Amino acid sequence: MSLDAVLADIRACRACAGELPHEPRPVVRVSAQTRILICGQAPGRRVHESGLPFDDPSGDRLRGWLGVDREAFYGHPAFGVAAMAFCFPGTNPKGGDYPPPPRCAALWRPQLLAALPRAELTLLIGSYAQGWALGERAKATMTDTVAAWREYGPDFVPMPHPSWRNTAWLRRNPWFEDEVAPYIRARVAAMLAA
Repeated sequence: MSLDAVLADIRACRACAGELPHEPRPVVRVSAQTRILICGQAPGRRVHESGLPFDDPSGDRLRGWLGVDREAFYGHPAFGVAAMAFCFPGTNPKGGDYPPPPRCAALWRPQLLAALPRAELTLLIGSYAQGWALGERAKATMTDTVAAWREYGPDFVPMPHPSWRNTAWLRRNPWFEDEVAPYIRARVAAMLAA
């Protein structure tokens, strides 16, 4: 299937209609030129409303880790964003958003990835993306998987979610911003310059 056909099918998807607390609005942003694929868990409420991935404070932190500004992130064709689920799963009353429904990845990920042959660096944000992409190679925890980031290169780099909710995690694990983020910035800069 062509990328255009896959994207049209994804945008028309209503597989979770009736299960979500709102009308499905799949958010995915990739092109045939995508070389850097960012895979998070699912759009949040603000992204659901705007239709633009990482259009929130977590996107600001992510762009800092990547070493790019908003204009480059949304304007350079090398960047693509395809979460594990394309629709906002809703807010859990206990805090945070619900996890991505596994159905979405099962329905769409194989087709979408097959239609992105130029993707050479995939940033796996959070345990859902890491578990799906790495399978048995993922460690017991997200922290352990991110700490073992060198094992997954050059194709994958596991990362924590850039949400404000992970600020305490970043304080407890300063090695991420000291070692992993500089590697990501350098790799992204080299890819954009090529």
